[in-house]
Amino acid sequence: MNFWQFIVQNHTEVLELTWEHISLVGISMLIAVLIGIPLGILITRWPALNKPVLGGANIIQTIPSLALFGFLLPVPWIGARAGRLAVLALTLYALLPLIRNTYTGIRGVDRAVVEAGRAMGMTDRQLLFQVELPLALGVIIAGVRIATVLSVGLATIAAAIGAGGLGEFIFRGLAMVSDQLILAGAVPAAALALVADLGLGWVEKRLSPQ
Repeated sequence: MNFWQFIVQNHTEVLELTWEHISLVGISMLIAVLIGIPLGILITRWPALNKPVLGGANIIQTIPSLALFGFLLPVPWIGARAGRLAVLALTLYALLPLIRNTYTGIRGVDRAVVEAGRAMGMTDRQLLFQVELPLALGVIIAGVRIATVLSVGLATIAAAIGAGGLGEFIFRGLAMVSDQLILAGAVPAAALALVADLGLGWVEKRLSPQ
């Protein structure tokens, strides 16, 4: 049986696991955006927090994914459900590009533009929401794009703790030494990453200042 025959014969399971994969990535990215972008804004206002925040996010990135799952297992409530554990781990991994790009985007806004706004009597809050964030939006979306593609790939590891997703096929294929099963997980995951990259790349281009 070749790869395409396997996909056709098992299309229901493929679609179900693909939806689980999208759900894991979607929920974790939503949480990461709600945490990461405000943190990126915060360190532009409080430079003393720059190294601790970015340093912490960098440290998380260096922890192997399976090891991070192991560290989080004893956490009350989180470790009791594989889905919660996977979402938390993916959220933590997505924070660095979101924080870094938000910080870089805002800091990269032309200071002359900011000073002109301040000279017009704009408050810091007005400068942030009416000047800095609109001009930094392209860079921030680039961070969301990087984090999303990263999360799509990492979500395959979530199957190792029973959280579902396309990694189920990959791990099953490794256990059975089956190329068809491995490809059934790897190809849709790669396609999801490509779609996310192209879609968010288009959004990034549209929102970047001309």
